[in-house]
Amino acid sequence: MRQIELLNPPEFVRNSNWRDRFETKVSQWLTPWEGEEEVQVGFIGVPLSKTSISISGASMTPNALRELFANVTTYSIDHGVDLQELQARDLGDIQMHVTDLLRCHANIEQGLKNVYAAMPHLFPIIAGGDHSITCPSVKAFKHHVGGKVGIVQLDSHMDVRNLEDGGPSNGTPIRGLIESGTVEGRHIAQIGLHSFANSRAYHEYAMAQGITQYTARQVAKEGIDALVEKALEVAGDGTDAIYVTVDMDVLDQAYAPGVPALVPAGMTSWQLLEAVFLLGQNPKVRGIDIVCVDPMQDPRRATVRTALHVILTFLTGYMKRN
Repeated sequence: MRQIELLNPPEFVRNSNWRDRFETKVSQWLTPWEGEEEVQVGFIGVPLSKTSISISGASMTPNALRELFANVTTYSIDHGVDLQELQARDLGDIQMHVTDLLRCHANIEQGLKNVYAAMPHLFPIIAGGDHSITCPSVKAFKHHVGGKVGIVQLDSHMDVRNLEDGGPSNGTPIRGLIESGTVEGRHIAQIGLHSFANSRAYHEYAMAQGITQYTARQVAKEGIDALVEKALEVAGDGTDAIYVTVDMDVLDQAYAPGVPALVPAGMTSWQLLEAVFLLGQNPKVRGIDIVCVDPMQDPRRATVRTALHVILTFLTGYMKRN
């Protein structure tokens, strides 16, 4: 039997380096910041999930999002926008303390203050983490803005749990912001709230604080466009800037299997994407966070992928600003 000698055998390849020269992937655009170039938009990871009431691996979400950067392009066919025209960079993650949760929150607030001081014109895309990160994030945001802040929250939950029964958690960020005097209830609008996910006592607290609330049922009945418009009016009335916070459990469980607190009959993916596109267009919106995805409970990274599309669709709206 004649032996075949293999000269220069092909190398083993673990990851394909193949690329189409006419296509830009997010991984080629949203690259790590080198510390010198100007940045318009910064992706910032906040890997904290020990403050979650439900068991959650949301601390893994920033890197789970990064792993999908190579799977999606920068182009929106719906709106004729190519995000690669934005000067955007991945600024890395804020360091968390291993055991001290209050220290983690302090790190988030101070870390973001440092970022805003170094980059005063930066638009932050903050990837949690659980929803507890929003309280220190908004505190830093208000310090940066130097004036009053409004909030548009897309969420199944009100997040106004009391701070005595367990301290700050993913169920308390809105209460923490109100009781610390950071944000007034009358400047907060919540969209997508769900029955059987909130208590009467906390609904009454929210009403007493002047929070404007729209339920998932109202979204289905009245349409997301109209409610986003109303929410922006509330959050923008007498404020200097608006902060958007997106809890991915606002989605129906069919669309978000990888969130710690699943709900049926929530919003659809299209409703959420339309909402963030509209929010991105508003010039008063100057920051956004996306929270509460657990990659460990997410079949085929379906929810992580949707969260990435939320970020990209929001930035598409951002690029459509006049």
